[in-house]
Amino acid sequence: MSLNWLKALHVIFMVTWFAGLFYLPRLFVYHAQEENRTSFNLFEVMERRLFTIMSIGAVLTLLFGFGALLTNPAYYMSSGWMHAKLVLVALLCVYHVWCWRLMQSLKTGANQHSHKWYRYFNEAPTLALFGIVILVLVKPTF
Repeated sequence: MSLNWLKALHVIFMVTWFAGLFYLPRLFVYHAQEENRTSFNLFEVMERRLFTIMSIGAVLTLLFGFGALLTNPAYYMSSGWMHAKLVLVALLCVYHVWCWRLMQSLKTGANQHSHKWYRYFNEAPTLALFGIVILVLVKPTF
């Protein structure tokens, strides 16, 4: 598969992954509000389905991204911007797992966070996206 195809598929599945990373914590905001108790079962179904889709997006993003990286590993791994991008991607993977754990705590009634906390939690992927896009397009030198 050519580098252009790998990059295209990487970006397509990255959009899928980020859509989930943006929307799942928003569902957590509503799920954490006690006045929405009658909708908790619906939130659980929506969260589970969205998590499945975004997990597929995450895996395919990583596969196509590493496939692209392997087309010229000497170049990519000698670039400081790529190291920074990989750190942000690793942090997104941690965030993804954290979302799964939060989803489980909401499902079991063990949630420890307010809807306001989830509103702040929801901003992390936005910061990562800004960083990744700037790193990939600007390719700053370190």
